Amino acid sequence: MRRSPKETEVSTRRITRRGLLLGGAQAAVVAVLAARMRKMQLEDAKQYRLLAEGNSVKIRLIPPARGLIFDRNGVMLAGNEQNYRVTITREDTDDVDATLEALRRLIPITDGDTKDILHDIRRRPPTTPVTVADRLTWDEFSRVAVNGPSLPGVSPDVGLSRLYPRREDFGHVIGYVGPVSDYDLSKMKDPDPLLLIPKFQLGKTGIEAKEESVLRGAAGQRRVEVNSAGREMRELSREPGQPGENLQLTLDYRLQNYALQRLEEESAATVVMDVTNGDVLACASAPSFDPNLFVRGISVADYQRLTQDDHRPLADKTVQGLYPPGSTYKMVTALAALEAGLVTPEETIWCPGYVEIAGRRFHCWKGAGHGHVNMTKSMEQSCDVYYYELSQRVGIDKMSDMAKRLGVGVRPDLPMSAVKEGVAPTKEWKRERYGKDWLIGDTANAAIGQGYVLASPMHLAIMAARIASGKKVEPRLIRARDGVEQPIRVTDDLGVEKVYLDSVRKGMTAVVNSSRGTARGSRIAMKEWKMAGKTGTSQVRNITKAERARGVIRNEQLPWNRRDHALFVAFAPIDNPRYAVSVVVEHGSGGSTAAAPIARDVLLFALAGGLPPDDAYPSFARAKAKELNETLDLVDPDTVQKPQSRSRA
Repeated sequence: MRRSPKETEVSTRRITRRGLLLGGAQAAVVAVLAARMRKMQLEDAKQYRLLAEGNSVKIRLIPPARGLIFDRNGVMLAGNEQNYRVTITREDTDDVDATLEALRRLIPITDGDTKDILHDIRRRPPTTPVTVADRLTWDEFSRVAVNGPSLPGVSPDVGLSRLYPRREDFGHVIGYVGPVSDYDLSKMKDPDPLLLIPKFQLGKTGIEAKEESVLRGAAGQRRVEVNSAGREMRELSREPGQPGENLQLTLDYRLQNYALQRLEEESAATVVMDVTNGDVLACASAPSFDPNLFVRGISVADYQRLTQDDHRPLADKTVQGLYPPGSTYKMVTALAALEAGLVTPEETIWCPGYVEIAGRRFHCWKGAGHGHVNMTKSMEQSCDVYYYELSQRVGIDKMSDMAKRLGVGVRPDLPMSAVKEGVAPTKEWKRERYGKDWLIGDTANAAIGQGYVLASPMHLAIMAARIASGKKVEPRLIRARDGVEQPIRVTDDLGVEKVYLDSVRKGMTAVVNSSRGTARGSRIAMKEWKMAGKTGTSQVRNITKAERARGVIRNEQLPWNRRDHALFVAFAPIDNPRYAVSVVVEHGSGGSTAAAPIARDVLLFALAGGLPPDDAYPSFARAKAKELNETLDLVDPDTVQKPQSRSRA
């Protein structure tokens, strides 16, 4: 079919338009390609020339600065120090053995170190750097840097390492960091890439572990160009990481230092709390340890020395140690009976030296008995029979309820390792725990803090603080995060009538300040600082009927680990309580002789803000106190450097 001239003209126009569009598109593509070629050949020529020679771009993580930890006065307790180190990356070296041998000629690397390095290299991804040596001197570091071109895959690096300037003083509370282990990684579902950095330090115990997520910070990264030999040629870009948060604790470094030294060579613990706000001012467990030993990995010899010591220096006795509280628990029994209306402070109970309960004889510590005693006298002289009798009236469940209101049998909410709950037993508790029924004798034992009752020094300090203040004081260990004050955890009123608390406080005052009080030898002479307290001695062995018949063996005649524990709780001043303290001396024999003097001295240091004046002690105790204080190596506040700013660099 032949087209008409008009149809032919229209078709020709369409072909011409399509040709123009196609030609335009081709021209645009050619222009873009030409521009790209110009950029590559002229502007980016140097970059592509280097890449053509075998260079490549690597992404390196930048570890953030770990957050700093300060005491309440701004004194650094955990900081960071510069650390010169050398790493090797398997992917960037052809012969690891040869490279290590070359490094051994420059810096000290033992055969054992070499074996460990090769083991780490084999089990790590080839792109992950492995630390060859750290904490190098500047001369050693410089030798490696100068010889860098002949050491493929080796990178000199400047990092940060944890440092604890107060050493043993805060070993248990702050804890320590250590290199990330396979065990650490196995506990994590999706570990932070930071943890794969060689020798990266992770919180292992204490605040370092409990606050790891905020202390660690976030990684930065840098893009570096490396040549075919694995040597870094230049840094292309850098994105700094986010430093960890700085923490300020409620602890006072001077009081902590004094308290730990005052515990001397004992296996013991003490806790000091501000009863007005719950701040923990001292939390000392003796003996302690230097956390710096663990930062790079502790030696076998040092670790064995710590683990084989029968005084258990690695255990934080302040929150991990659980002890029968002995007679310090009598305030619990007294308050439970008062609140239930089953006794009045004036009512007297006859103590002949023992009482028969369910066919069993329960003895008072004083074999001849105390005669007629009311509540004040029962605390003053620590009469056991009085509390045996109260226990039969009030019952274990009410005693347990009062104990928990005072903080015993409740796990303190603190960022510390292995914080124990303690035991304020009930009938149901024994049935669930042991599958046995509760016995009447169990109640009698619990009334004087024996049997199933268990408490830590932290529990006992909380109990003393609540009795002193009448408030539900909660312990606080972190005062501020990055300068932001944390809320004070004093909540509701304790819910115990003031008249009942006053009766117990009166008894505790008599314990220390009356002529027949069990802690009269540890009283404070200055009226404005006088303290109230309660002694406690808890048995760690059973005394048989036969032994009682022939005479109970004195603690001094027993091996150390079979002697009674010594306890004391107190608060001061009596009229306007400010501080509460608890002391437990393992196998210290008696609360009045071993624990009360320590508590008195620690309280005086807190009240005075340092060593107290001589007239704070009774005249008969001044010479001994002066002699003791002169033997202590106390930290001098003028020699402690505080950071100029709370920088996280």
